[in-house]
Amino acid sequence: MPHRVAVLALDGLLPFELGIPHRIFGRSLEPAPGNKGAKLYEVVTCSIRPPGPVRTDSDYAILVEHGPEALATADTVVIPASYELGPVFEEGRLTEELAAALALIRPGTRMVSICTGSYVLAAAGYLDGRPATTHWSSADHFQRLFPQVRVDPDVLFIDDGDVLTSAGVAAGIDLCLHLVRRDHGAAVANEIARRTVVPPHRDGGQAQYIHRPVPEPQFATTTTAARAWALGRLDRPIQLRDMARQESMSVRTFTRRFREEVGASPGQWLTQQRVERARHLLETSDLSIDQVARDAGFGTATSLRQHLQAALGVPPTVYRRTFRASADTP
Repeated sequence: MPHRVAVLALDGLLPFELGIPHRIFGRSLEPAPGNKGAKLYEVVTCSIRPPGPVRTDSDYAILVEHGPEALATADTVVIPASYELGPVFEEGRLTEELAAALALIRPGTRMVSICTGSYVLAAAGYLDGRPATTHWSSADHFQRLFPQVRVDPDVLFIDDGDVLTSAGVAAGIDLCLHLVRRDHGAAVANEIARRTVVPPHRDGGQAQYIHRPVPEPQFATTTTAARAWALGRLDRPIQLRDMARQESMSVRTFTRRFREEVGASPGQWLTQQRVERARHLLETSDLSIDQVARDAGFGTATSLRQHLQAALGVPPTVYRRTFRASADTP
């Protein structure tokens, strides 16, 4: 049976966020010629009340055909943001109606929030003692309201195993694509990303979206060309001065502009890209670990092992075995 995803629609929801799980999970198919594979997920929308209309933050309501009982059958529950959370947002406590609905969720169900949907997870106790994120503009308030949560306001999403949280709005796309990749591998996630016309992985974190004064015209150049140049040669040595030369900048200016745009240093970004390249090769090829290390730009299997262990917590062989098993038995 397909993995069942229940999306909880709360009054005051943002229609864009409500549609993200349906677009990403609902369009994920088993790899097959002509993209005719079976659906990997079944996505249903439910309310905390019997079937009926749910208010949105726009000038229309949506008709939800499932009540809270759908939560009891879910393998994953997704909670998008709402602008009418009331005591959840103001006092950090659930309403009786919401608490009763969440009580129907089976133990072990994967819990996911988009944007300020994290308030619901925190109020329900799912985030106690765990790392979590939310929209950067709410991060300080969220931390004050839930001091037991380890809030990281700088990332696009956090995967803590069975509980995952994402930053504002479009970061929900990043998180859902990450889950597809985790469940079924890079090939499936990359295909749905292409169909959705979004990148399968975005660089940096929320820092690049926090308001800053518009730079003066003389600093309006970007580092896009340097990044594109580097991505085309990850298997070769890349020096900071060579990247700066692609933008006709000094190393100092390039480093500052790069961090402003990406939210990470050039060295950190290169390591992230090489890790992603290694992950893709481990998931989709039969190359030896030594060859994966060379093609990803790490040079040696030892270096690859150290970087993958630091980034993902597992060595290359374990990562490959996990994703090969996932691809064989989704």
